Amino acid sequence: MSLGLYLHIPYCFSKCRYCDFYSAPGQRGVPTQYVDALLRELARFAPEAPLHPDTIYFGGGTPSLLSPADAARLIAAAVPAPGAEITLEANPETVTEQTLCGFREAGVNRISFGVQSARDTQLRTLGRPHTAKQARAAFAAARRAGFENISGDIMLALPHYTQAEFDETLELIEDGGAAHISAYLLKIEPDSAFGRTPPEGLPTSDEAADFYLYAVEQLEHHGYRQYEISNFARPGYEGKHNLIYWDCGDYLGIGPAAHSCMGGKRFYYPADTEAFLRDEAAPVMDGGCGAEDYLILQLRLRKGLSLDEYKNRYGREFSTAQLAFVQNCVKSGYANFDGHTLALTPAGLIVQNSILAELL
Repeated sequence: MSLGLYLHIPYCFSKCRYCDFYSAPGQRGVPTQYVDALLRELARFAPEAPLHPDTIYFGGGTPSLLSPADAARLIAAAVPAPGAEITLEANPETVTEQTLCGFREAGVNRISFGVQSARDTQLRTLGRPHTAKQARAAFAAARRAGFENISGDIMLALPHYTQAEFDETLELIEDGGAAHISAYLLKIEPDSAFGRTPPEGLPTSDEAADFYLYAVEQLEHHGYRQYEISNFARPGYEGKHNLIYWDCGDYLGIGPAAHSCMGGKRFYYPADTEAFLRDEAAPVMDGGCGAEDYLILQLRLRKGLSLDEYKNRYGREFSTAQLAFVQNCVKSGYANFDGHTLALTPAGLIVQNSILAELL
């Protein structure tokens, strides 16, 4: 079975207004002692033999605040398996061709840029510190640095949103050479700045659904095949790391607020960077990964849930009532079902939570 390694880099320049992820804003780099703490924890999980992860994912925060030398130290300590996918999330304003060359030499082979919008006014509303010009420059620099596996993020249903804004953002990312695109709806989180003071001009839920369906249609038209509710890729460029999550594989997350599931058991580090640095933040057990998790995660994927695999893994079968509900979903255009595999359509993915409520 594949193993994914997630390394959390909580530091960032500033907190985006929609963000409720655990982060430490106001930083211009990643302290050496934090990298040392990650190395300390890596050694604890692999005291006798290297982890040999099949994927490594630097998430944040803003992982591109790492120095290439520190990224190289972390990758070397993990001893990734041959051909491992190694992803670094990056903010466009934090990278140069020189640093991107350094990351490539360190072993990073996939770069993911948080673009969100091609309109500077929108980026300012979101609290993003980059401009559209900087995003274009970052893509060009990544290509010159030798990156072929490039991803870009698009946020949908933003304040005063239009289809034209989506088209402009898709054009920027596609012209930048992206082989993968994540496109997701803005969600107003209670603990974010937007949660405390919602912006004006937010689309209604029906308008947001229409923007989502438009995005799916356009991305598919441009050759980005939808493989998960928010992820689209050219053939062969699907994100391997997140597929480990969605297929309920083993993944190890290291860093404050990082979550793991190993051998069917969940655990996480407390969201406290200072305690993590002092070696006073031991992982906390958080239950198990079971049949419900598998059903939920598989139905995020366009390939859908194999009922045969569901039964083989967990001994579960759909009841007569559940199968009748599935047929109603098919008639309503929310799902496809051939008797063996249940897969939600884009319209079904929008109302996924309601569907899951009937199946769990």
